[in-house]
Amino acid sequence: MNAPTPTEPGPPFQELYSPNDVFSHGELQSMAFDGVLQPLYGDSFTAPGVSATPRLRARAAGLVVPENIRQKVVAGRMTAAWIFGCGTVPERLSLLVDAKHRVSSLRSTRGCILHEVRLGPLDVVSIGGLLVTSPLRTAVDVALHVEAERAVPALQALLDKAELGIRLRLLVLAVEATQRVPHKRAALAKLALLSAPAAA
Repeated sequence: MNAPTPTEPGPPFQELYSPNDVFSHGELQSMAFDGVLQPLYGDSFTAPGVSATPRLRARAAGLVVPENIRQKVVAGRMTAAWIFGCGTVPERLSLLVDAKHRVSSLRSTRGCILHEVRLGPLDVVSIGGLLVTSPLRTAVDVALHVEAERAVPALQALLDKAELGIRLRLLVLAVEATQRVPHKRAALAKLALLSAPAAA
């Protein structure tokens, strides 16, 4: 049997690696320790140099969500901000459950925090097989429900990504339009700290 050449990579190239029939979790961790892979989220890894796109982050997050509820929950708040590349890696996934669904059976989901909310048809997008709040809904939720220390940098990052299509004035109007929602005044105070991106 011929020995592998020095240029032969360890794992076959792919975008995302997670424990399966080919590699165990321990093997993936060893490859990460050796620099062959780099951690992305949970038990998911990528090859060094691979750009962590929203699709890849969503795929990695989706592997943490039990398959039986994956189509019943929506990644939101700081989890969605991270998926869009505008927030830090979440310790636990923030998952939104539309109020029309029963959430009592989902409460034991490990590694996730569930929030019962009302979601409109334009509030949800699909990225990498995972349902995620739209950029605007993400920004509104971060402003309303996340403490200023984490919210303000994430909100500024969401505004600065032109491809997400969020404008500061639109975000302010969206928060002002929320009805019977606590922390609206605090949310508007956070938005007052933001600067609109300069026109290109």
